[in-house]
Amino acid sequence: MSLPGVCVPGWDGAEVSSFPCLARTVSSSGQVRYSLGERLADRYLEFVAGRCRPNTLRAVAFDLKSFFSVVGKDPVEVTAADVFDFLADQRGDRTVIRLADRESGLSARTIARRLSSVSGLYAYLVARGDTPVQVNPVPRGLMTRRQGGSVRSRTAPLVRVPRTLPRILSPAEADRLVAALRTHRDRAMVLAMLLAGLRRCEVLGLRFADVQVADRRLVIVEGKGGHHRVVPAANRFFGALGSYLHDERPSDACTDRVFVVLKGPRRGQPLSAEGLDEILAGARKRAGLQHATCHELRHTCLTRLREAGMALEAVQAQAGHRSIESTRVYLHLANDWLADQYLRASELIDADTAAVGQMLAIQEEAVS
Repeated sequence: MSLPGVCVPGWDGAEVSSFPCLARTVSSSGQVRYSLGERLADRYLEFVAGRCRPNTLRAVAFDLKSFFSVVGKDPVEVTAADVFDFLADQRGDRTVIRLADRESGLSARTIARRLSSVSGLYAYLVARGDTPVQVNPVPRGLMTRRQGGSVRSRTAPLVRVPRTLPRILSPAEADRLVAALRTHRDRAMVLAMLLAGLRRCEVLGLRFADVQVADRRLVIVEGKGGHHRVVPAANRFFGALGSYLHDERPSDACTDRVFVVLKGPRRGQPLSAEGLDEILAGARKRAGLQHATCHELRHTCLTRLREAGMALEAVQAQAGHRSIESTRVYLHLANDWLADQYLRASELIDADTAAVGQMLAIQEEAVS
């Protein structure tokens, strides 16, 4: 185990200082950068910042900090055994489990994401070719005894992620949340997620050029994966947005981002993801709600659109999903869809059963 401030043998200039210590900096242009206090890890975060969205960078930085805080080693010394130790640590005390998913510790989805972030770091170090790391210490999975097929089909994942349905808000809960918001700005941001299905990063990434008031549409440029799309938005959103721009937004704000900080030393600067989360947490507490995250607002919107009869392909376009398989989950969240399909099928089955009974009765009469 390498001590802070000590160079790693075989790697010139790789010095650990207070590692891992996550630091966040914001440039004058509003770009957020993260560092962990270790040369290779920081180089990787710079690489991620150049090719991924801000949310991804933020998640990777926190994931790497969590990993190295548990492992307690320099990046070039990590082995597969350390990865399995980290996996056991994240699963927590197995004597106490959650009733919802029969698991303990962090959720399987969170653990899988953290392993993916760590694997990405070591794939980068291997690709560099100038570090002692020659093999990615994160196993792709565990080989099973299954015969034949591809290597992938014979490999079991380190973490099995269950396919769970997302949580949504009821109409009454959504109304209570909106009523608990204190400013037109906050109301406009929440309605963008609740009525137009925008992601948190898409709301914060809106610029004035992206708002098409006459057409009641929004141009999404800061979408997941950098994909652009144009989506309609309800009049309630544009009403709240107009009130915010007219009454609240600082006139001396030097950014074209729509949503900015209203008070304090960062007044007039773009609102951060942490700021939006804090706003939503306060409104959730005032409304007396147990859950209401940004993504749950988005799930609520897309579920209601499907319940209202919007075609699945249209919901996919509104959501910005690349695969329609990601959109099919809203079929199960929509209350009436499964019941309607079941009733239709059961009626056909009953009709077929009745027809078969009639045919048998006719045959018996003919024989007698």
